[in-house]
Amino acid sequence: MTVNTPLCFRGKKILAPMVRVGTLPMRLLALDYGADIVYCEELIDLKMLQCKRVINEVLETVDFVAPNERVVFRTCERERQSVVFQMGSADAERALAVAKLVESDVAGIDVNMGCPKEYSTKASMGAALLTDPDKIESILTTLVKGICKPVTCKIRILPSVEDTVNLVKRIEKTGIAAIAVHGRKKEERPQHPVHCDVIKAISEAVTIPVIANGGSHDFIKEYTDIETFQKATAASSVMIARAAMWNPSIFRKEGLFPLKEVMQDYIKYAVRYDNHYTNTKYCLCQMLREQLETPQGKKLHAAQSTQEICEVFEMADFYEETTAVFEGKKTSLEIEIQDEDDQMEDPDVIKMAVRFDKREYPPQITPKMYLLEWCRKEKHPQPVYETVQRPLDRLFCSVVTVAEQKYRSTLWDKSKKLAEQAAAIVCLRTLGVPEGKLCEGENQLINKRKREDREPLNNRDRGEDLAEPSHKKANFIEETSDVNVPKM
Repeated sequence: MTVNTPLCFRGKKILAPMVRVGTLPMRLLALDYGADIVYCEELIDLKMLQCKRVINEVLETVDFVAPNERVVFRTCERERQSVVFQMGSADAERALAVAKLVESDVAGIDVNMGCPKEYSTKASMGAALLTDPDKIESILTTLVKGICKPVTCKIRILPSVEDTVNLVKRIEKTGIAAIAVHGRKKEERPQHPVHCDVIKAISEAVTIPVIANGGSHDFIKEYTDIETFQKATAASSVMIARAAMWNPSIFRKEGLFPLKEVMQDYIKYAVRYDNHYTNTKYCLCQMLREQLETPQGKKLHAAQSTQEICEVFEMADFYEETTAVFEGKKTSLEIEIQDEDDQMEDPDVIKMAVRFDKREYPPQITPKMYLLEWCRKEKHPQPVYETVQRPLDRLFCSVVTVAEQKYRSTLWDKSKKLAEQAAAIVCLRTLGVPEGKLCEGENQLINKRKREDREPLNNRDRGEDLAEPSHKKANFIEETSDVNVPKM
């Protein structure tokens, strides 16, 4: 694996990981204003492990997409050398699996060991890890040994300075590249003073870079305050959360931009990278703060789409122009894909334009089941399904091979299962074999199933064992394809 220039954590101004705030538009805006490193919002390991990595050619991004088609993490080339992926995890192997999933698209990996929220601590993540140093050591050591990118962690301080320093020294021995310290205990909140003395004690006790965090309330109101906080903590770098959330131009050496200009810059990135409107609205509300009760604030609160948000900030023309460009690009890519499909089309594949509509079939009966039953009856090997996903729109197409002949639908479907059913329909119709539709009249597979269902009842009447041999239901359970969906 190619190792990029290692990320340096000394003398840096860093955007802190913030849930619902640290998405792509905010990270890019912070970089524009002068941030050196940006952390994404904490993403839970179990959620990330369900995601597929998808190249979004329209937006020119890399998307990690959940089974429900929601984009969990989106990144782009602009931040590749600057973004640190923060995860929530309480398991070393899961943490490593997530790190390997995203490693090629980020500059570093961080483990959240300071979040005091119940959703995190209940799952033994976040601040709950602070009381389990063995688990901390296991997670960090596994990550350092398992990936090429730098590993960091973010903690809160313990009740005593001595315990905190001892924990950090143990963390240092795992080989991590830096440690971020939020200078508050897990039960303390932003209104409590940040413990600069504890961060300073940590900075003086270890040799790895210490990143000071938690100074927004007491110290950081403008750019020059960042250096003041750094000196007070003797830290290598400073990580900024709420001050950056309120106005990300806090990273500008030349001083803060007017809030109106900052919000418009943010909206441009939100539209450019198709950020979900609810997330865009949330971040804008954090910037407006006390202005939420103004006419503009009330309009923002009422907005129900990205377009409406743009209208609130007099950016309707920008929205229309940008979305028109995306539509044109999408159409162009669709034409290119269709041309490639036409050129690469296998002439030996039998094709029809069909879709599977489960409303046309009895409950629990599908074309795949009928095709499997036919293959067994004719002594053919069971059907083999090969499914691919189109990156542009994430639709699926499946090819089924039966008796050395391939079949597929020319229509692309929204799920792998639907695509496989459509391929089975093409095969069955080509062979002239019933596919199980309600309109075909008596359904032999249903009758067969009913007979099998009656057998246990008859056996029970005769006092026989109700346990059904495993081979009995094999003919009536839909086969699942073992073929993984390849990335295109």
